[in-house]
Amino acid sequence: MQFCLLAAGKTAALGVTAMTLAWTHSIEKIRWEEDWRIQGNQMTIVQSRVQGTGAGMEPGPGATFDGHWFRWRPDMKPLKTVTLRRSGATADWSVCIRGKCRPMSAYVGEKADPVVMKPCS
Repeated sequence: MQFCLLAAGKTAALGVTAMTLAWTHSIEKIRWEEDWRIQGNQMTIVQSRVQGTGAGMEPGPGATFDGHWFRWRPDMKPLKTVTLRRSGATADWSVCIRGKCRPMSAYVGEKADPVVMKPCS
């Protein structure tokens, strides 16, 4: 299994079982990141982090601050799919693989919406 992005009739296979999904909050302009892993045929967030607080940007329960990021492990069940919306009114999602981040548009095009993230073979 590997991460795939599905949008506009296309599938972009990312070739990895671990990745980071990142974005900048539209109002607060604060970076948010989630580390995802595939476990079996589902996806799990293994860590979330945010660089500050503000409207809708509260760190999760048990978060610790390391001087730069609030970090925590979300308590949520594994997911089979995640639907990501792209309004065009904010910066694109970033897909980070092995520390290198690229905009989601590099995988699915600029206008693709919605984008479904899921494990695929």
